[in-house]
Amino acid sequence: MVWWQWIVLGVVLLGAEMMVDAEFYLVFLGVSALTVGLLDLSWADSPIWAEWFVFSLIAIVSLLLFRGKFYAKIRGKTPDRGEGMIGEIGIVEGDIEAGGTGRIELRGTTWSAHNVGERVLPQNARVRVDAVSGLTVEVRSADS
Repeated sequence: MVWWQWIVLGVVLLGAEMMVDAEFYLVFLGVSALTVGLLDLSWADSPIWAEWFVFSLIAIVSLLLFRGKFYAKIRGKTPDRGEGMIGEIGIVEGDIEAGGTGRIELRGTTWSAHNVGERVLPQNARVRVDAVSGLTVEVRSADS
C-alpha cells in the first residue's frame, strides 16, 4: 500500500473508535497503521508483505502490552452494580426451587435470582439478598 493509504486507514480506525466503544482495540490498530504509513515514507519501496508484517507486529505487541492499562486508566473502575444490595428484601415473582434460578422484584425492577436456600421460594415470598454475582442476586427466604 502507498504511505497515504496507511495514514487514511489509521485515521479511519481512530475515528471508528470514537463512534463505537471497541474497548480501545481500534485505537491501537489505528496507531499501528499510522506508524506503518510514516515508516513507509522513508522506506517507499518496501514490499507489501513487509508492511503488513510490521503493521501486525506493532498491533499485536501494543495490544498485548498497553491496551489493558490504557483502557483501565481511561474507563476507570466499573462500579459494583450490587453495591449496598446485600441484606435488602425482594419479592419472588414465581416459584424458585432450592438451587434454582428465577426472578425477583427488587429496587423497582426485576432481577435474575438464584435460590441458595434449602427450600422452595413460593411466588410473592419475601427474600433476602445474600450476595450479588454480576446481574444475578443470590437469595434465601427472609423468614428464616
